[in-house]
Amino acid sequence: MDAAEKLRWPFSDGSVTDFLDARSLHGSPDIKKKVQFHSSLVQKLALEKEMEGHAGCVNAIAWNSSGSLLVSGSDDTRINIWNYNNRELVHDIDTGHSANIFCTKFVPETCDEVVVSGAGDAEVRVFNMSRLSGRRPREISMEPTAVYQCHSRRVKKLAVEVGNPNVVWSASEDGTLRQHDFRECSSCPRAGSANQECRNVLLDLRCGAKKSLADLPKHPLALKSCDISSVCPHQILVGGSDAFARLYDRRMLPPLSSCQTKRKPPPCVKMFCPLHLADSQKKTYLHLTHVAFSPNGKEVLLSYSGEHVYLFDVDPDNMSSVRYTADYVREQLFVPPFHKVPAKEYAKEKKASVNTTSRNLSRVDMCKKFMQVATRSLETDKNLMRGIEACSEVLESIKPDIDDDMRHEFLCTRAALYLKRKWKNDVYMAIRDCNRARKIDATSYQAHLHMAEALLQLGRLKEASEYAEAANSLLPPHWQLREQVDDFKQRVASAELEKNRTDQNGNSKADTHGKLRSLSDILFRPDVGGSSQEGREDSDYDDEMELDYETSVSGDESRENDQGVFRGSLSFRFHQREDQTNEHTDENGSIESAQNDDSAFQSDVAIDMKQRYVAHCNVGTDIKQASFLGEQGEFIASGSDDGRWFIWEKRTGRLIKMLAGDGAVVNCIQSHPFDCAVATSGIDNTIKLWTPDANATSMVADPEPDVLSAIENNQRKLCRNRQIVLPFEFLERFRMHEFSEGFECAQS
Repeated sequence: MDAAEKLRWPFSDGSVTDFLDARSLHGSPDIKKKVQFHSSLVQKLALEKEMEGHAGCVNAIAWNSSGSLLVSGSDDTRINIWNYNNRELVHDIDTGHSANIFCTKFVPETCDEVVVSGAGDAEVRVFNMSRLSGRRPREISMEPTAVYQCHSRRVKKLAVEVGNPNVVWSASEDGTLRQHDFRECSSCPRAGSANQECRNVLLDLRCGAKKSLADLPKHPLALKSCDISSVCPHQILVGGSDAFARLYDRRMLPPLSSCQTKRKPPPCVKMFCPLHLADSQKKTYLHLTHVAFSPNGKEVLLSYSGEHVYLFDVDPDNMSSVRYTADYVREQLFVPPFHKVPAKEYAKEKKASVNTTSRNLSRVDMCKKFMQVATRSLETDKNLMRGIEACSEVLESIKPDIDDDMRHEFLCTRAALYLKRKWKNDVYMAIRDCNRARKIDATSYQAHLHMAEALLQLGRLKEASEYAEAANSLLPPHWQLREQVDDFKQRVASAELEKNRTDQNGNSKADTHGKLRSLSDILFRPDVGGSSQEGREDSDYDDEMELDYETSVSGDESRENDQGVFRGSLSFRFHQREDQTNEHTDENGSIESAQNDDSAFQSDVAIDMKQRYVAHCNVGTDIKQASFLGEQGEFIASGSDDGRWFIWEKRTGRLIKMLAGDGAVVNCIQSHPFDCAVATSGIDNTIKLWTPDANATSMVADPEPDVLSAIENNQRKLCRNRQIVLPFEFLERFRMHEFSEGFECAQS
């Protein structure tokens, strides 16, 4: 571990002194942007101030355009405004919301006098601070200048456009994105009212969700997040209760409509989803909690519940981020073994070697040392994360100075490390590396053997056997590595026997009617017929929940509940919504069909990820953010369910910093517009401000004895996410007497 730390590849931003020297000699208009979140400052971030003022969880924070003020919204239904210069509370506003505030923003070009909030009561409220008279008391009870009640479910995110003081957009779990123009009206009737005629629906996605890329959009898409590009404000990004983030061009959307009539979802300009998550038929839990544009508008960042954080190119023009369709999902994940690929394709895949005389020999020597670190991790089965980072340092470097043979070696080594580590979806990252290695050498023994291991972990026994046979045929006779292939074949045979035994016994265990062991049994029906292949990820193979009955769970009756979480009784009413999405009532009370025409449907094209960020846990809340830090956006940050927040280098994905930011969960992370400062919030009723401290440690800002153990614990939580109770958001939905994912519940 020490050796890996000493071998750290230099950050791409260089040193601060280099920037200062360049500015003195040549001038540099971007010096402030480059220095703002310089790597040397990011590594020294530490807690400077804990700002107190709320009486509940702080669910939303946002800076004004100049960075002089910070606004926050909380479960206490109040909006607080803070002064950045003295870190003091300026205003405490009683909003009048009847439920938790989930989002709040300053409206641009209003001298920071207009703030807007969205909450669990399905309302959007606007407040004008200029209406205050006298000396502006700290605690304020004021009437909103506008109240929009047209949403029917919780408002989870607000968006504003740079330079536009008249319009705000709201994303709600009712499946609509609405555009509120302050110039047109200051209020609207509550959703469902007889005179409710608000024509402010920009996106109607009440029939817009899909379980896989190949599916027709016919399920309700409960929106969780939205963002507007600061560079191209006509681009708007939305994410919700499926795996796909959608980018729309507002100029190409139909006119604003009323919510009285459901409309066919408009086609999006682009769709983003990691290739291995594009077929989520058996991952009904999968959904987005946050979407964000990069500061330059060229990238988007997605954070998934029960998953990791992923980076995408908006306009992919290289192999790091590719476009794909549903027809090619399987083919790109599982390329056939070499003997099933036409021989004419070998020449396309084989790359020419790089002229070593032009390379920096010192950097090549460092690459070899990185390989030694990775190989040692693989052989000792220790510090696997460090070994993966060592490979990524080289493979993702701007100027790696390695030829194809060395690149192939790093790819195969990293794939083997992924397969040993077995964190959430590491197996798919290994498959990606194996495919990249085979593009360099189509007859690679290592790539075929690692692919066989990956397929075995996924339970694809037939394909695993094919790859093992291919690897065997690539070895010379009497080669000592044949023992490794023979051992693998025995493991496949054992897995097949176990699968057959499980299939035979599956029917006797399948009947679970009338017996509910725990709340997770109610929410997620167990995979009673599943096999137990080695390394199989349970969360990726659970059957889809199909419930259409009434039952009850009591703390006294359900004695087998291990945790005894619930006291008293809970009454559930489950129902399916698929039929409801196929028809609706028009403004005259008639029912119209909203089902898409299958014959006219064309498979969507999605953009694959180019980087993944791993270490945190996102399971317990559905408002957890992932953010770009600074004007350059060269670092990525995310909150976590373990009360920490994490910082990664954007390009390589390596973990830079881990900080303790909350007593329970960190949800919100917002970097200052111009200074190296970050505001975070979560379950605690305080806001934490982080700035560089010369005495701070480079990696961990709290006395954590073992960074790796904390990260591994988060990964175990991710893989168990189908079995655990989600305390905060889940109980909040009980309190609100609704559950957006498909059933209602009421506490009795």
